[in-house]
Amino acid sequence: MTSPTHQFENSWDNQQRAESYAKLEFPNTYYLAYRDLPEIISTHVKGNHAIDFGCGTGRSTRFLKDLGFHVIGMDISSDMLQIAIKSDPSGEYLLVENGEYSHLGQGQFDLVQSIFTFDNIPGWENRTNILIELRKLLKPSGTMICLDSTPELYTHEWASFSTIEYPENRLAQTGDIVHNIMLDVEDKRPVEDIFWTVEDYLVLFEQAGLKVESIYKPLGKKDEPFQWISELHLAPWIIFVLTKNVS
Repeated sequence: MTSPTHQFENSWDNQQRAESYAKLEFPNTYYLAYRDLPEIISTHVKGNHAIDFGCGTGRSTRFLKDLGFHVIGMDISSDMLQIAIKSDPSGEYLLVENGEYSHLGQGQFDLVQSIFTFDNIPGWENRTNILIELRKLLKPSGTMICLDSTPELYTHEWASFSTIEYPENRLAQTGDIVHNIMLDVEDKRPVEDIFWTVEDYLVLFEQAGLKVESIYKPLGKKDEPFQWISELHLAPWIIFVLTKNVS
């Protein structure tokens, strides 16, 4: 599906996109990404020292801070981080290179959180190396929470997304570039993501030495104040709860 001449570009790694994304909080379909996280974190995470991997404009970092975590937000986008620091001057935000996190302290963190980040990371080897390095940051009892898009996100209509203009998404295989339109932001240019099946996520985690402890797929509820489209019967997000595989 991906053209040999079409190299993936992170849609959010520029100032205009970053500013548009920064105005987004937890509307519509995005609400389902965060709704269950406090309970999931409370159930699976012991301790309060965290890394927010791919923190972007800092929304997910501030989310952890509000839950009582001492958290470091890190990202590869300086544009995103500038907005994060402006929005949260007391927070700690670091510009990093892919897979280079050892300076943060190996075995020091109770939680590594990754929300939507792997939707924008291409390549098996690249993803595996990043996960291996993130795993090293965790304490022996630490937990990684990885939240990303389900394959269904790219083939249905949602309160926050439209994919009707991209029927080719239905042919996507792991590693292919897929597209959607975000409806909750001013910038309506198509967003490029990397498609990844659930089965291949499981292979990826095993290769990185991570064990799947739980999987959650949050659905919308009829009594919630949103105009759900597919969310009542299809999950747009999948939440993997991971621990170190010591076997």
